[in-house]
Amino acid sequence: MSGSRRRSNQRSGRNRRSNNKSKKPALDPREFWGDGEAMPDELAPVVMAEDPSAVVRSLGRPPIHGQENVAEHYFRAVYGRAANLAVALAAAGGLIGEPGDDDDADSADNN
Repeated sequence: MSGSRRRSNQRSGRNRRSNNKSKKPALDPREFWGDGEAMPDELAPVVMAEDPSAVVRSLGRPPIHGQENVAEHYFRAVYGRAANLAVALAAAGGLIGEPGDDDDADSADNN
């Protein structure tokens, strides 16, 4: 008997949680995403970074006592994977640039 009571209590607890979620106010999509007309005409090309983990490594070693080397290895793997996925998304959107493209844009702005 106690097992069936426990199950019914668990089910009712789930229902209460789902009811609480439905009470949240709906977000206006236009407010969340912003004005679509404000987008620039041309987007800057995306270029793969030579070392995706350089910025994070510049902050120093991870504060994981005794596991710094292992942590750095896994962090580099995650940053590399994230960079690869970003480039794949950019390629799917036709936004891939050549490695020298960003330098040309900077020099044109300075002249």
